[in-house]
Amino acid sequence: MRKPRLMTPGPAMVPEDVLLELARPVIHHRSDEAKQVIVEVAEGLKEVFQTQNDVMILTSSGTGAMEAAVVNVVPPGGKALILNAGHFAARWGAICKAFGINAVMIDTEWGKPVDPDQVAEALKQHPDAVAVFGTLSETSTGTGHPVEAIGRVVAKTDAVFVVDGISGVGAMECRPDDWGIDVLCAGSQKALMLPPGLAFISVSPKAWAKIDAFESHSYYFSLKAARSKAKESDTPYTPAHTLILALRTALRRIKDEGVENVWKRHKLMSEACQAGVQALGLELFSARPAEGLTAFRVPDGLKDSQIRGKMADRFGVQTVGGQAKLKGKIVRIGHMGYTDELDVISALAALEMTLSELGFDFEPGKAVTAAQQVFLGKTADALA
Repeated sequence: MRKPRLMTPGPAMVPEDVLLELARPVIHHRSDEAKQVIVEVAEGLKEVFQTQNDVMILTSSGTGAMEAAVVNVVPPGGKALILNAGHFAARWGAICKAFGINAVMIDTEWGKPVDPDQVAEALKQHPDAVAVFGTLSETSTGTGHPVEAIGRVVAKTDAVFVVDGISGVGAMECRPDDWGIDVLCAGSQKALMLPPGLAFISVSPKAWAKIDAFESHSYYFSLKAARSKAKESDTPYTPAHTLILALRTALRRIKDEGVENVWKRHKLMSEACQAGVQALGLELFSARPAEGLTAFRVPDGLKDSQIRGKMADRFGVQTVGGQAKLKGKIVRIGHMGYTDELDVISALAALEMTLSELGFDFEPGKAVTAAQQVFLGKTADALA
């Protein structure tokens, strides 16, 4: 049996001490012990989010936080601008439409970063927009978007800036308080090193003003209810408190490493994986790669299912393909959360051997060598 290596952009690998926390006997979710865990976790989340704003815990996938953001911030019939640059960015629009919100799609070619000037022009054309919905790391394309620059644009208006940080928070630099991000969403199964089941959402005073101005059409995802109970170190409904206990352990790991060092590590993993992929003559899909995953185009003559299938079956390395209009066109390698240099190198070695067995022409060892050069801080010229 092959040793499994989960190199997908979510769910990501979970550290052993976090897994062991999940094996402990279940405590009662309204006990003093459970509330004390929430106290510690709430502070840890603020550190990871780099915010002084409220950060609330929801029992759901990251999409639950996205829905909570939409239904609480924008009233039915209100207008929202959607920075549509990928499969998950488009989800903002789908959620808006489900709640009777006028979603204006601002389209960007998939794999390209959103242009802040385009956002500024859209806000001039739609001065009545209640919110702008964007993405920090678009998982479907492997693209990181310039949310800092976009945040500066949105901050000049009455609109609030809502960001899907589900695959970005904890993997790449994000400073909502400094960058004008009013609502930031995250999920447990990415860089926060947990199984799926928890979502997190931070809310600025500017966003709370929007939320308090009307009654949300949501019961379970009421942020007013979440805020009220958070003041008591509690949640309005039964939480996935075993995951919250495990989250405490994961957040302690992040605190020990230091969040800025975590960002640096992810950047290094990303640069090494990109270098390895390109050394094989493969083309990166994104013009502005995110730091939690690497996406590359499937080479001519091969199928993504061949590459991913053999990497999994032959070497135990699990990757994912493209979604929606990118299905069959790209392969995505995750390197977020509990990953290090040897995880990236082993994934690239598996990719090399897979491509070799599939008849793809390249010089063996080039991907691994290129990644090692990044990790060693050397260039090919220096080693020549």
